[in-house]
Amino acid sequence: MFPSFLPPGVAQLTEDTSIALAQQIQQEAITTPLLPNPILTTYVQQGEGDIPILLLNGFDSSLLEFRRLIPKLASHTEIWALDLLGFGFTERPEGVAFSPTDLKTHLHSFWQQMIQRPMIIAGASMGGATALDFALTYPEAVEKLVLLDSSGYAPSPKATKFIMPPFDRWLTNFLRSPRVRRWVSVQAYCDRSFVTPDAECCASLHLEDPSWHRALVSFTKSGGYNFLYDTIKDIPHPTLILWGEADKIMGVKDADKFDQTIANSQLTWIPNCGHVPHLEQSQLTADYILEFLSASERKESQTVGTPSSQDG
Repeated sequence: MFPSFLPPGVAQLTEDTSIALAQQIQQEAITTPLLPNPILTTYVQQGEGDIPILLLNGFDSSLLEFRRLIPKLASHTEIWALDLLGFGFTERPEGVAFSPTDLKTHLHSFWQQMIQRPMIIAGASMGGATALDFALTYPEAVEKLVLLDSSGYAPSPKATKFIMPPFDRWLTNFLRSPRVRRWVSVQAYCDRSFVTPDAECCASLHLEDPSWHRALVSFTKSGGYNFLYDTIKDIPHPTLILWGEADKIMGVKDADKFDQTIANSQLTWIPNCGHVPHLEQSQLTADYILEFLSASERKESQTVGTPSSQDG
């Protein structure tokens, strides 16, 4: 059985990993400074471990994009996946701007109420920019960063803040078009055989939310993460950059920019892979993330086991 808060289209899922993850999605009322009432927030939590990993979805997506990655990580450690405010199946309440600041505030409230200890944040595409912004504002909440073909350098078009009716409706109708969404899916993969009916269902299921249009326009008018590129150099956390060698969405130049700008970073290229390594090369992506995690766990173990100068 699927959770009752998911849209009816969830019944069209056909692949085992998609069905299993959709069945495990939970909803929590998260209290935030944004509104007097809590925000119904959708997430998945699996596995156990000392250092949790939080997965953040990309633009106009949901946590279902991690359907192949989560099982491979959760068998080794504690995994969380969150639908960011304005995206996925998280509530889109009135009175919220759905700006990067609002996303960050909501994310911090979720962390305070649900995770409550330093974590590794792994953000895909726009989720990578969200992770970077969060880490700069709340460094104490972050152990390490993982950037999966991340945005963060390209400024948004200046005209986005002037999107008004009827152009806003035209924009979202364009993005809602099955033909456009299929074209984006084809561009996202190196191997087009991944563009299945199930994959297309996962990528569009959240569009059934009646507030999808309003939230997407609001986020776009905010300018998105066009302010971020000048601050990336200030990231203090160890950062793993995973990048598909054949990324047609972001290209490959930004991968080197991240690696050169973030002082404590390592860049790993994912072969035979486009913009979504967590879908197209999920096992290899999981292996690299778990290796990155194990370095943190070894360091923590050594710190705990090292006697202080006052010990005999």
